[in-house]
Amino acid sequence: MTVTGAHVLLYSPEADALRAVLGDVFGWRSVDAGGGWLIFALPPTEAAVHPSDRPNLELCLMCDDINATVAELKAKGIEFKHEPREERWGTVTTMVLPGGVEVLLYQPKHPTAI
Repeated sequence: MTVTGAHVLLYSPEADALRAVLGDVFGWRSVDAGGGWLIFALPPTEAAVHPSDRPNLELCLMCDDINATVAELKAKGIEFKHEPREERWGTVTTMVLPGGVEVLLYQPKHPTAI
């Protein structure tokens, strides 16, 4: 068996606006799977498993310079819940994308697999 990739699903009541952000703001290229249904290429990705009392899945985006990335994204209209703050594992903030979709953005302090 060979797993060849991962497919992340984002659900939003403002799907068209969120697709526009992924393409126009983040600059992710996409393919049209038919009827305008866009599928976006993600940056290199890694997966981590954390202990939890319940199953869950979270999308986190990484960057090399969080202050510069936040400034660039704010200039393009992206909202943030809070200013970047220090955690043991990285400097982190939360983006609020169209439809209220919250995505963590962080500059890791830990080694990465990519």
